[in-house]
Amino acid sequence: MNYRIDTKYCWYKRTDRKEIVLMYFIQNVPFTFDDLPDYASHDAELIELANNTKTWEVEDLYRLSGYLVAEQCHPMLFELELENPELLPVD
Repeated sequence: MNYRIDTKYCWYKRTDRKEIVLMYFIQNVPFTFDDLPDYASHDAELIELANNTKTWEVEDLYRLSGYLVAEQCHPMLFELELENPELLPVD
């Protein structure tokens, strides 16, 4: 089975603030994100994209990432057959 990686601009609620990030998903399950520059939270286009997706919290990502590890399906920790490996984060 080939797994699919997708990315979306989403709101990410940290303990002390809420910001827009580029979230990475495998089969619609988030597994990591990239921080964006500070101005991203003021960019009208990014705000609209983020407003049309779920707001994620630290606990959500921790829980779901743990699930992917338990299932040996976390693409940054396990070798998986991916449809689009070019979308994996570089770091």
